[in-house]
Amino acid sequence: MIKRALFKPVVDLAKQYPVVTITGPRQSGKTTLSRECFKEYKYLNLEDLNLREFASLDPKGFLSQAPKMVIDEIQRVPELASYIQVFVDESKKNGQFILTGSHQLALSKSVSQSLAGRTALINLLPFSIKELDEDLSLDSLIYRGFYPRIIDQKLNPTQAQSFYVKTYLEKDLRELQEIRNLKAFESFLKLCASNIGQLLNKSRLSNDLGVDAKTIESWLSILEASFVIYRLQPHYKNFRKRLTKQSKLYFYDVGLASYLLGIKNKEQVSSHPLRGSLFENLVITEKMKLLLNKVQEPSFYFFRDHIGNEVDLIEDLGEKVLSYEIKASQSLSKNLFKGLEFYSKLNPSNTRSSLIYSGDEKGQMYGHHYSSYKDL
Repeated sequence: MIKRALFKPVVDLAKQYPVVTITGPRQSGKTTLSRECFKEYKYLNLEDLNLREFASLDPKGFLSQAPKMVIDEIQRVPELASYIQVFVDESKKNGQFILTGSHQLALSKSVSQSLAGRTALINLLPFSIKELDEDLSLDSLIYRGFYPRIIDQKLNPTQAQSFYVKTYLEKDLRELQEIRNLKAFESFLKLCASNIGQLLNKSRLSNDLGVDAKTIESWLSILEASFVIYRLQPHYKNFRKRLTKQSKLYFYDVGLASYLLGIKNKEQVSSHPLRGSLFENLVITEKMKLLLNKVQEPSFYFFRDHIGNEVDLIEDLGEKVLSYEIKASQSLSKNLFKGLEFYSKLNPSNTRSSLIYSGDEKGQMYGHHYSSYKDL
């Protein structure tokens, strides 16, 4: 079994807080992590209809089954959070409950209202490159993605992603909000994949699918709530320039995006017109995992002005910012540093600018750093 980077942080936080809440996509490894970290805890999964009914009808009785519990998919019975609050306030003991959930909106609402100040919040994404420490080609990584089950069981990625979309995604999405036109929604998923790393144009998506803009925003919010996509926001500074206000769209798992693009094997990745965008998606999500696995909140943006000067990723650290250009090229050339050069002159707070590319070397060139995605 591959040990998750969050193993120690989760155990340590359980010693400091009465409740630890682990969120993340379905099949990202939340159950495995919580059961591995807390083997002595009673495990209860609210996907079980009988347990769900018990928790709904007799929450006090449900929570009295054991002094310490792992409760999986807590969003199935969100009212439990209020009863957990009473339990932990009375006992005044840390590490009583480990909660997991895969719906951001449903979970965050109940947790923020009832368990504020009582729970540590953990975001667990699929495996990171660093956690796996394997020798696979870039195209193999993009095609396969990082869902633990696909890796642990050595599943066929295309087949596994197909099942994932048909079962987990459609099931979750139907529960979050009634989607009447499932065919249009499936087309929407594929359009999202084809727009990776692009400025998000909801009007164009609306026209392409024949649904109104309000529906498009609703569907985007559902995908975000289910940890399928995230939107990277533009970075605003007073540069006396017109900057874009549109966000960019990325997937939490690049393998899922590849499946939605119709990629059926790693050989198709190398010639795919969106290979560069998929690589960009992989790198930004890996940077996100590095911080989340340290229980740090990413502060990520991108820069783009009205004439197209752009930097793929801006990390805002308050008094300073770090800028990253992401290119799938294996070779270095001055043109790859063009965006970084522009931004470094524009923003004096930019203390380090780096190119992340698909080659193997690291160093400095033209006043900027460069390194391989393998070194993330």
